[in-house]
Amino acid sequence: MKQMTAKEVEKLLHDKKPLNIVDVREVDEVAAGKIPGAVHIPIGLLEFRIHELDKSKEYIMVCRSGGRSGRACQLLDSHGYNIINMAGGMLAWEGTTE
Repeated sequence: MKQMTAKEVEKLLHDKKPLNIVDVREVDEVAAGKIPGAVHIPIGLLEFRIHELDKSKEYIMVCRSGGRSGRACQLLDSHGYNIINMAGGMLAWEGTTE
């Protein structure tokens, strides 16, 4: 599974690179703040909302610490999606949130 650090994601955002970020945390976790522009799809709903994602795009998966997003990566990878896990999750995130 491909991984990227929170710092690497932050730098790409700072450099205005187009990113597709999916936050798989629960509603109450996201309410405390998420990466700007991230799409929120709770991991429990990911299998049911998989059709919302485009297989031609690359997605960066995010959760609290990297575990749930790792499981989300495995699920999406098994369906042919191009996925990167943000190692350390939001605990490692030092950038701005919305």
